[in-house]
Order: sequence, then C-alpha cells, then structure tokens
Amino acid sequence: MTTEVSAKPVVLIVGAGIMGGGIAQIAARHGHDVLMFDIQPERVKACVEDIRSQLEQLIQRGKFSAADVEPLLTRIKPLDRLEDARDARVVIEAVVEDLQTKRSLFIALEKIVGPECILATNTSSISVTAIGKALETPGRLVGMHFFNPAQIMKLVEVVSGLKSDPKVVESIFHLAKAWGKTPIRAKSTPGFVVNRIARPFYAEALLLLQEQFASAGEIDSCIRAAGFRMGPCELMDLIGHDTNFAVTRSVFDSNFYDKRFVPSLIQHELVEGGLYGRKTGLGLFDYSADQLPTKTAAAQNDTGLPLPSSITVNGRGTVPDFLREALAAQNISTNINAGADWSGLVADEIQIRVTDGRPASQVAADEGIRNIAVVDWMPAPKSGMSIAWACAAQADDQTAAVVQALLSRVGCNAVAVRDYPGLAVARTLSMIINEAADAVVQGVCTDEDADLAMTLGTNYPAGPFQWLKYLTAAPVLSTLNALNDFYRGERYRVSPGLRERGWKASI
Repeated sequence: MTTEVSAKPVVLIVGAGIMGGGIAQIAARHGHDVLMFDIQPERVKACVEDIRSQLEQLIQRGKFSAADVEPLLTRIKPLDRLEDARDARVVIEAVVEDLQTKRSLFIALEKIVGPECILATNTSSISVTAIGKALETPGRLVGMHFFNPAQIMKLVEVVSGLKSDPKVVESIFHLAKAWGKTPIRAKSTPGFVVNRIARPFYAEALLLLQEQFASAGEIDSCIRAAGFRMGPCELMDLIGHDTNFAVTRSVFDSNFYDKRFVPSLIQHELVEGGLYGRKTGLGLFDYSADQLPTKTAAAQNDTGLPLPSSITVNGRGTVPDFLREALAAQNISTNINAGADWSGLVADEIQIRVTDGRPASQVAADEGIRNIAVVDWMPAPKSGMSIAWACAAQADDQTAAVVQALLSRVGCNAVAVRDYPGLAVARTLSMIINEAADAVVQGVCTDEDADLAMTLGTNYPAGPFQWLKYLTAAPVLSTLNALNDFYRGERYRVSPGLRERGWKASI
C-alpha cells in the first residue's frame, strides 16, 4: 500500500449533501479531478448547481473569477455507479452519521479502489476505529472532519484510529494544508476535539435555563459580553436542537454515560416537540414573532439611588482597573486596596465581589457578612456589556439597589440572576477549560491544537488555554470546586490535567 498522496490525486466524494458539496468545491478549486457519488443521483446534479450558485455569489463580491467557474465545475464528475470510482486516490465520505452505513460503504469501497487509495471519513463523532473494524486494511482509514460550511471554515480535524497508519494520517494532514486549511491532529475519542470541548458551552446554558437562573436572552447577553459572537441559546437555535442534541447524545453514550456529558431535559423536550430553532421558526427563541435573541435582554438601569459615601476598588488586574477607570470617568472618587484577597468594590458596608464560584449566600455565610453580592467574570470588560450579578439571601433590600446602581455607573447592563454558583461566564469558561485539560491529559490533542480547534472550529474569541493563561488556574479551580460542592455529582469534577496545572502555577 502506498501512503503518499500525489500532488493532485483524483478525489472521490461520497455523499452530495451540504458537507459533501463543500468538500468537492474545495478539492476542485485546488485543481483536483473530483468524482462525486450519491445513492440518489439527482442530488449530485443539484449539488453541482448549488456550487455554481455559490461561485456566482463570490463573483459578485469580487472574490472569484467568472472565467474559472466552468473549468472548476467540469472537474466535478458525477458518478452513476460507485464501481466507476477505480481511479480515485483519496476517498472522502460525507454520508449520514451512522456507524453501520459508514462501515458498509468503506467495505464496498475497499473492493473497488486500488490499494494505494486512502480512505477518509468526515464523521463528526463516530469512532474511526469502529468504522474501520471490518476493513481488510484498516490502516488506510483516517478521519478528515471538516466544519460547516466546509468551503469557508478553516479547521480540519485529522483523526487517528487505533489502526490508522501514521503515514496515511500525515498524508491527509498535508493534503488539508495544501487545500488552505488549518489541520489539527486528534485521537479517535468521542467528540474528537471540537465537539467534546464545546459541550459545556451548550450544557451550562441549558442547565441554567432548567434551574431558572435567568432567561435565554439574558444568559446569551451575558455570555456575549465575554467576547463570543453568539450566545449558546441562539447558537443552538441556529445549529438546530435536533442536531445539537444528537451530538450530545452521541458523546454521552460513547463515554459510557459520564455525567459530564449528560443531555438536557429542556433540549430533549424541544426535540420531541419538533422545535428545532431557526429552521422551524421556534426553539429557545420565537423567530416567527421576530423576537431576535439580541433584543431579549433588556437593560436594567441605574436606580437613581444616591452613591455610597465611600467606594473602594479591591484587587489588581484587568477588572479592578476597569472599575476604577469607569468610576473616574463619572467623576466618582475611589480608594484603592490593591492588596485585597478578592476583586471588586466595597461601597460603604456593601461588598460586591467578582465571583470565586461560590453563591453570594454562601460567601455571606462563610465570611459572616450580610450585605454581599457577586458579579460574573469580565474577560473583556467594556462599557455596555451585560454582567450577571446576584445578592446574598441574607442581604438587606438596599444592597441590591446599590449594586445595580454602581454597575450601571460603570457602564454595565446589570442583569439580576438567581444566586447560583459560577453565575454564567465563570462556570462556562471554567468548564470549557476543564474539558480541554482533560482532552490533553488523555492524549486526544495538544494545548496548541485545542486552542486552534476552538477558535477556528467554533469561532471562540480565545482558546481554552489562552483563557487559562489570562485567568490563571486558581479562579478556575475555585469555580469548579464550588460547583462540585454545590451539586455533589460527577459533572464538575476537576480534571487531573487541570489540577496538575494548578499545582505547577502555585510555585
């Protein structure tokens, strides 16, 4: 078996759906002859016309030459029979996400293509090892997971099964690079890199909804303040709850029902009711009524309460600097206590603490101080951002009014939420970092590839280890430990990989 890919190998795409069409377009744009097969031949013709339409749109935007359209399309050759694919040197499968379907396809392909042909699966969550189990030469099978839309998204996960030939893996890695993609190496494990590390982004929002922490719009507004382009609720509506739930179920089942990946009852109910999101007009938001997610978190304004007689900014770093500068811009004088062991504001006798993971009521009980509130993390503090906050149950009525007034004065949209551990941003980022650390300690990927995966595959504002460097391990560990103490389950256990990083950082 030859494991090297020639400069312009003939590429066979099996499956003429959205992903198959995107991959075919990439290969053809880079000069490959592309064979395309689907069990429904009319879908191939429709796919080619979709590619033509996409290219015409690029022409209108000045990003593609009209003279190149027909030569590109002529390189895509529809096949009526899979048996006519003998000339293929690389096969990329993009059929339905079902183990038996994929396994049967590759068994058939192995009898058709030559021994030098590499077999690649675009599976997003199924074990590459399992797909290749029945092949005579399982070493020729590798994962080549593109992200939708494939012709635009830069990331490709190159996934090794237990029997994947390392030379085959490297060949596909370099082919992806030649196609202008950014490939990362991953081990075949449930969810690979992106779908595994991304689970908490959705899961924490759904749990907060289930426990009535805040509305979907309020949660999204607070998460966007951390730099995300979309909140988790809006993104799930866009992906489709049927698709998102299926991936969650796959990761949960494949991890032998690990409680870290447990599916959501709320999302299950949406799927059962056919409320998939944008494509059905109703999900977590009502699109038929033009209730756009960005409009659902109304600003909570200054209460008009007189300012406290004394305001002290506690701690040092980005958040205290932001608070001090924002108050100064309002001509409000402050004292500075840079050596404090917590960050936030002291307004007369009221403490407003950046959360360490504990609910405000727990902090009040632990510290023996009634008038305490907690505010969420501010990874990218700026005027106009939404910020979740909660008062301790022990606090007097004036405390909430003072907190809301001060947050408004520093330019924040103060979102009052249920007093829960980790609020919104802190628990979400901590869980993403924890899952990434777990993936690395298990050899699924490297730190660098995890960061590339999440910034390129999901458009996160930063990768998990970039966040960890910025936040440091201590507050992340504190938040996870607080969540674990509160829920008393497996979901929030600290990864051995993250715990080890915390020990290293302490010296």
